[in-house]
Amino acid sequence: DSNDDIEDVSLFDADDDVSRRSKKSKIRHPVASFFHLFFRVSAIVVYLLCELLTSSFIACMVTIILLLSCDFWAVKNVTGRLMVGLRWWNQVDDDGKSHWIFEARKVSAQGSKTSSEAESRIFWLGLITCPMIWVIFAFSALFSFKVKWLAVVVMGVVLQGANLYGYIRCKVGSRKNLTSMATNYLGKQFLRQVRFPGFWKPS
Repeated sequence: DSNDDIEDVSLFDADDDVSRRSKKSKIRHPVASFFHLFFRVSAIVVYLLCELLTSSFIACMVTIILLLSCDFWAVKNVTGRLMVGLRWWNQVDDDGKSHWIFEARKVSAQGSKTSSEAESRIFWLGLITCPMIWVIFAFSALFSFKVKWLAVVVMGVVLQGANLYGYIRCKVGSRKNLTSMATNYLGKQFLRQVRFPGFWKPS
């Protein structure tokens, strides 16, 4: 079965086997784990404190965009591959057609190393949380009429949101699978409410 060659890269799943959990709890790539959070957290900190550090909007904008660009490159090309065994990229064929490729690490016949549970948690928490913060910044800048900051915030949403979308596609599979998963989840919630109106029982 071809599905047996694909490693299960968990988002927040706990491992039932205690011995495997002890092995997977170690951070195998501390440098990659550090830079996975460093650039994106630094961009957020600079955005929050830039008006206190300097009065130059251009200096703040350039610094934040550089940090966001470094984060996009590091997460897309390095940390995703090392920490969770996922990667995505764009490829142009000989006919000039663009193809988006989403891959998960394959296990070798000898049994390659599985992803560390600690690294997986760090990766997904950083990948999901930071774009949500930039979305909050976007609404804040919009409603407070800080138009000059809106372009910077939108850049943060786009760059970090692109990595989030790409790695979710790597984890879940094709867009059809992503849509079917969402539909199945909503269908189950609807049936549960119909069968037990006003009562929710955790699965």
